[in-house]
Amino acid sequence: MVSAKDFFAEVRTACAPTAATLGLTGPEETERVMPRATYKGAYVEYRIRLDDSDATVECSAKIETDTVRLTAGIEALAIAAGVVEKRGGISYSARNLKQLRKSLQGQADYLQRVHPFFADATTAESLMRQAGAREWN
Repeated sequence: MVSAKDFFAEVRTACAPTAATLGLTGPEETERVMPRATYKGAYVEYRIRLDDSDATVECSAKIETDTVRLTAGIEALAIAAGVVEKRGGISYSARNLKQLRKSLQGQADYLQRVHPFFADATTAESLMRQAGAREWN
């Protein structure tokens, strides 16, 4: 089982180079409900969550417009953006530190690939909808 302390340390290690390269701020860290680290860009917020009960880690992107909030997983976004061909290219396992590191590295790579599509609000919303984002009004 991966602790929240270890999770946050591993997220910082895996995501710091990507965050610096892309000009993202963060991480903001919280343990409310489940451990979560958040990085923010101009039009997007990336959330990396550790699910203790399933021993998984998942990165998602969130955008907000004047009328709606959209959230989608990083793998669905990468497929919708055409930067990867199919599902299954990254891991989500966080049963131990080795698996967590592998999962975080793969998801950080996908984040770096999709981030250019979040350069403006219109493109970001289009990609989110194409990826089948969950929607809240």
